[in-house]
Amino acid sequence: SFLSPGSVPPCYREVHQALSGRADERVQVEVFRRLLSKAELPSAVQTQIAGHIDNSDGFLSKLSLYKGLALIALAQQGKQPSPKLLENCIQEFPKPQFGDLKGLQALRMQPIQENPLLLSLLSLAKLLGRDNVQVDLIPEKKGLFLKHVEYQVISERFKISVYRRYSDFDIFHELLLQRFAYRMVPALPPKRMLKGVLTSVSEREFIEGRRRALARFINLVARHPFFSEDELVKTFLTFSGSDVQTKLREAFKKTGDEFMTCQLATQAKEYLPADIQAQFASSRELIKNIHNSFQKLRDRAESMAERSKENATDLLMFGKELSVLGSDGSPIPSMASSQSTWGALRQSLKGLSVEFAQLADKAVQQGRREEDDVVEKLNLFLDLLQSYKDLCERHEKGVLHEHHRALQKYSVMKRQMMSATVQPKEQVSVEQLESRIVQVSSLCAYTHNHLGVFGCFRNCIVICRTGAVMLLCLLFQHAAGFIIQCKGQISNLECQ
Repeated sequence: SFLSPGSVPPCYREVHQALSGRADERVQVEVFRRLLSKAELPSAVQTQIAGHIDNSDGFLSKLSLYKGLALIALAQQGKQPSPKLLENCIQEFPKPQFGDLKGLQALRMQPIQENPLLLSLLSLAKLLGRDNVQVDLIPEKKGLFLKHVEYQVISERFKISVYRRYSDFDIFHELLLQRFAYRMVPALPPKRMLKGVLTSVSEREFIEGRRRALARFINLVARHPFFSEDELVKTFLTFSGSDVQTKLREAFKKTGDEFMTCQLATQAKEYLPADIQAQFASSRELIKNIHNSFQKLRDRAESMAERSKENATDLLMFGKELSVLGSDGSPIPSMASSQSTWGALRQSLKGLSVEFAQLADKAVQQGRREEDDVVEKLNLFLDLLQSYKDLCERHEKGVLHEHHRALQKYSVMKRQMMSATVQPKEQVSVEQLESRIVQVSSLCAYTHNHLGVFGCFRNCIVICRTGAVMLLCLLFQHAAGFIIQCKGQISNLECQ
């Protein structure tokens, strides 16, 4: 502990008694933040102090509060609020200045108002644990004019298996965008008219790539903090009837557009900081840079996985040629002096062909691991980043476009009223429209952060931190492991 006997001033205990409850010695984090504001320190210093304080489940222990009080006192003296200064302190800790201590109890009595627009910072493990949806290909389903591909969708959360076509995913995605216009909705893979299903290598690759992309899409949706509890998502993952598209539209009609039905829509600006536009621009640029870098990483990982597959093919062909050479039964002339030597060599070549076949099999496995464990996770991360970029574009093209149209309509009606072309009874409607336009104008400046943009951005950064480390570790682990493995195998072959 950084506390030593006699180092705590009596005022520390008075502050603790004022801020804590009778049955609980802990102090709420929000109450401590109010105390920080009362200390009249710069906001940057307050943030620095808050970062040094340990808190669990939204509360500070008595020891953490004392630590915070000491750091506040140091900052008020013009010193750097560093915990290291407390560790070296052998005298009584400095006393912070809050004015009359009797007024501190009012900080605890004030109701705590949480910002409803901010998502709680969920860990990556909790997000991944919400659901795991498996998407499997069921080929050779024939329609009236052409074949189509069907998918089996299995949700671990709902423990049910349903069958979906690409058109079902398409309708589901369209309704998600209508209902959650201001959230990060992942994009669908492109649709292509198929001339013949599973009849060529290129079509197989396209269908497999689309299956993987659909699996990433539905898993991002099923693990979303809000999407996962919505009736629309539950219907898509559980409805086993014949017409899922009609059922989805019925589910959407019951709920409608989240923004239009949300009570917080008209109160958004009350919870947002004044510099929200700058924060939005900064976060958008950050996501753009992260997306570009990880796209390059994904491309390199794909190249590595492709080289592993090509290496497997080369090793297999090499082994086959050795096998052909070792199995050559052409007679050896009786005058040849090396009949026995050539026979021994053929046996050795046959043995080497078996070793190369094993190497080829391991190279195939390595390629699959690189594709599944590295490339696929990078693609998942890129899909998440792309959904944020799409959200920004959707806002600019949608919300701001509608806002400008409303302003133009208001301008026309205003000119009509000024030129006496509007009847007196219509002036009331014009004034109502003007009031509504002003309200919408104010809201449009703040809707960049409506539920999804700001809150989901925080979750996106969490995944950036954890996901980046995990993906890079996997990438280098598989690459290094395969290189070491191949070197060992080649060494064994050389010894033989």
